[in-house]
Amino acid sequence: MYQSKIAGLGKYVPENVVTNDDLSKIMDTNDEWITERTGIKERRHIKKGDGNTTAVMGMKAAKIAIERAGISKDDIDLIVFATLSPDYYFPGCGVQVQEMLDIDTCPAIDVRNQCSGFVYALSIADQFIKTGMYKNVLVIGSENHSGGLDFTTRGRSVSVIFGDGAGAAVLTRSDHVSQGILSTHLHSEGKHAMELSLKGPSTMHWVPEIIKENPQGDDIPYYPYMNGQFVFKNAVQRFSEVINEGLEANGLEVKDIDMLIPHQANLRISQFIQKKFRLSDDQVYNNIQRYGNTTAASIPIALTEAWEEGKVKEEDLVVLAAFGSGFTWASAIIKW
Repeated sequence: MYQSKIAGLGKYVPENVVTNDDLSKIMDTNDEWITERTGIKERRHIKKGDGNTTAVMGMKAAKIAIERAGISKDDIDLIVFATLSPDYYFPGCGVQVQEMLDIDTCPAIDVRNQCSGFVYALSIADQFIKTGMYKNVLVIGSENHSGGLDFTTRGRSVSVIFGDGAGAAVLTRSDHVSQGILSTHLHSEGKHAMELSLKGPSTMHWVPEIIKENPQGDDIPYYPYMNGQFVFKNAVQRFSEVINEGLEANGLEVKDIDMLIPHQANLRISQFIQKKFRLSDDQVYNNIQRYGNTTAASIPIALTEAWEEGKVKEEDLVVLAAFGSGFTWASAIIKW
């Protein structure tokens, strides 16, 4: 068995900053209401004409990660792309990035595990490397939420939360068995799938419904639905479980954690977990205040920033944890 490690990280967020005050001009909300419930102060949105899409942002983050990994694009053996907001229903974003990077014929896998998507994608990459099938795997999480949100008062409980952006990591084969990705842990519970969902557009609500006039928007669920309190309750439970699972699998304890990077779903969830595990502010990285919830992109964006700021260093124990639609949840234990 080989060991895999993260050799390069990159992120990209659109230049267009949307503050809570900006949203208050188009829906019945305000900075205090949003901050109190989510901790979010601003987020980034793709702006018409800026050339960004989910795949394009993923490609931009990937270029940075590849350069930092010290390899060539032609060294990439596999692309794993996690998103809930692909440019097209099909084909997937993975092959788009492969073409944008001018990589010849490497395989590409698209992962649809929403907020847990990046950790799931990381686990897939880790397994391919550990079995010896591939040496260098490009893992991307990217989202264009702003293109599919209800920016009216009706949709404010969901729309104020989400932002756009991308993060990427290059995993490579390592000879150091005590470093790199020590383990990943994946779970799902489908019975709660509809509590955080987008039912259309889909093959259940397809072209005839899309083109039909429906001014009220009540009959066709083309905007995300979230049972916020129910999601919060399950999130804090599953975050705790999957973090503990990862630590126990490696004979580690909470005190061994140097940096916890949770999926940036809601600052209140992160604060709850931090308090429960009795971690200091220096042991938990949050950037949801600046970017909102970027779903599959949130962990790689946060991990990249933490590394850039010198908060993730060699020999550090880094824990990634996520929870989201499906319900799905996951963790990764990494010795940097």
